[in-house]
Amino acid sequence: MKKSMVTFLFGLIATAAFSQTSIPTAEVQIKTATLAAPADKRAGATVYGYNQKGELVQLRKGTNEMVCLADDPAKEGFSASCYHKDLDPFMARGRELKKTGKATKEIFDTREAEVKSGKLKMPKQPASLFVFTASDENVNLTSGEIKDGYRRYVVYIPYATAESTGLPLAPEGPAMPWIMHPGTHGAHIMITPHPDTKK
Repeated sequence: MKKSMVTFLFGLIATAAFSQTSIPTAEVQIKTATLAAPADKRAGATVYGYNQKGELVQLRKGTNEMVCLADDPAKEGFSASCYHKDLDPFMARGRELKKTGKATKEIFDTREAEVKSGKLKMPKQPASLFVFTASDENVNLTSGEIKDGYRRYVVYIPYATAESTGLPLAPEGPAMPWIMHPGTHGAHIMITPHPDTKK
């Protein structure tokens, strides 16, 4: 009896662990990933997601300027993002460095040095990033339906400063634009709507 109970408990643990890291279908990943993009950009966006081995792969080749990343099933909570294709080298390099185990500051410093040396190219014009998040309990990985998601907005503008844009270094109210990492390759305008506005 005791042995069967232990076996049963291990089975439950294994099942729970598998369910937390199970990979949604490509169709569901595409549907949920593109929710991060503006509505008129979703159908033509390139989408990267995960195969059944947990590897990041291209799920759909797009026809417009947007690139979307599906939620990482190995991480808690739901987070998808879409960005302008000119940011792809920057984003891909970040993922590559993170995979080697580098910390956030190391990744930032490495990309800063590579942009300054010309090895890594950043957009010559402002380029957008959209991030869509939700808690696990509000995400249906079978249907791809998401409730109470939250969207925030970023506009990369390399080497911009508070002085060159007129933006503050911190928001003074909900949804007020502000500039983060001013004067660096990663300078960007942040817009974070109040949580009550999430859809």
